[in-house]
Amino acid sequence: MGVLDGIKILELARVPPAELPGMLLADVGADVLKIETPEPDRPQGEEWVRRTIHTFTNRNKRSMTLNMKSPEGQALFRKLAATADVIVEGFRPGVMKRLGADYEAIAKLNPRVVYCSLSGFGQDGPYARYPAHDMNYLSLAGVLGLIGEADRKPAIPLNLVADYAGASMHGALGIVLALFARERTGRGQHVDVAYLDTSVSLLAATPNMRFFFSDGLAPRRGEGFLGGSYPYYAIYETRDGKLLTIGCTEPWLWNNFCRAIGRPDLERFARTADQFVRAANAEEDAARREIEAIIKTRDRDEWYELLVRADVCVGKVYDVEEMVRDPQLNHRQMIVDVQHPTQGRVRQVGIAIKLSDTPGTIRSAAPMPNEHTEAVLGELGLPAAEIARLRAKGIIE
Repeated sequence: MGVLDGIKILELARVPPAELPGMLLADVGADVLKIETPEPDRPQGEEWVRRTIHTFTNRNKRSMTLNMKSPEGQALFRKLAATADVIVEGFRPGVMKRLGADYEAIAKLNPRVVYCSLSGFGQDGPYARYPAHDMNYLSLAGVLGLIGEADRKPAIPLNLVADYAGASMHGALGIVLALFARERTGRGQHVDVAYLDTSVSLLAATPNMRFFFSDGLAPRRGEGFLGGSYPYYAIYETRDGKLLTIGCTEPWLWNNFCRAIGRPDLERFARTADQFVRAANAEEDAARREIEAIIKTRDRDEWYELLVRADVCVGKVYDVEEMVRDPQLNHRQMIVDVQHPTQGRVRQVGIAIKLSDTPGTIRSAAPMPNEHTEAVLGELGLPAAEIARLRAKGIIE
């Protein structure tokens, strides 16, 4: 039995960060129905099918098409929403209102609904209707300016921070919190999640920001003990041209590292309390360059085995092909296979949250768009003739 068995979720999202909250909840039992726009000219073919069913953020979901711009489509959506527990939407503020499906309209039909809106800047404020993407949120949040080396442009961290760690994770948590509150109050509520807000919140939790509000010490890119300039927290190149990460921020771990490489004299470069925001000085930088020369005397995997035995915080910088073969990830079932009824094996990343009594399950690969339209409309009591009429009018695909 899944934690969220019996919870019905409607998802209106066109980008993966707005799809991930539904997937996380579907993994633990929620019935998530994707509402997609009819596309009569949708591409077909084996390659398109393969890419679609491998889409990570859509697994364990059902899919139907519905023209939300038509009055009949809006009426069908309201019929679905009347019995839904959760609605997730990822549009700019105002879009759902124009479709007659905003929180206020749906809450009148279903006061118990939890309605989660994921938007760039939130439902209000001077930026609310501005367009933006992950990098734009990170730049405004002060995050992007802190990532990378001091003498280069900021490094773009894929779209992991604002999109997924920020909006997606906070969205899923917000939904669960609102469902928990509903158990006490009997009422649903609006969950307003902004990509910008969540990026600022994540930044505030980092050591870089520890003394900003209290002491006015503003962090800068490449500075601070996590900026990469100190020898105990850096990326080193090995003899075979590969990379190794050393993360020994605790003095005893740094001492283990220094002894393992035969340089106990470098133990004096352990982290100190004044390094939260300043860059490495000339002596500390010289120590890092000495270690760079030492690390280049052995191959990456040789160093890794030596250093883990010495109780050192060390990591191999994998490419993706190496990552999926890693024994720890496979032991933890983070690389798994799902059997598709027509396409055979579909490889997936597994479920990261391990629940001892009610573990999540991967029950199905991502659905094809429109795969469940007839079944869903049948559940609403629509006869086959009515479904055919809706298809002929372009209300469904």
